[in-house]
Amino acid sequence: MNPTYLTPTAVRTGPFPVPVPAAVRFRAACPDCRGRFELAAGALRLAIGATSRTTFYTFTCPECAAPVRKPAGERIIELLTGGGVRTLRLHATP
Repeated sequence: MNPTYLTPTAVRTGPFPVPVPAAVRFRAACPDCRGRFELAAGALRLAIGATSRTTFYTFTCPECAAPVRKPAGERIIELLTGGGVRTLRLHATP
C-alpha cells in the first residue's frame, strides 16, 4: 500500500468548532502518476464507516484525473474534519 502524504497546510484546533478559512489546503499524492499537489477541502471527500476498511477519503488527481481512494485513520479523520472536508457517515443495515 502506498504511504499517505495527506497533511494540512493550515490547522485549527480547539474544543469548539471553528470556522475554517477557504485557504485551508491539504497536501496529497497520487499513487498512479506519483504527482504531489495541494487540494482545497472541497476537492476531498471523507467516508466514515464502522470499520477501518470502510473509512476512507477520496479525491480526483488534478494531474492525471485518476480517482484516488485511501484509508483514513483517526489522525487523518481529525485533520480532514477540522479542515472543513465534507464527511459522509456510512451506516450498516441490520
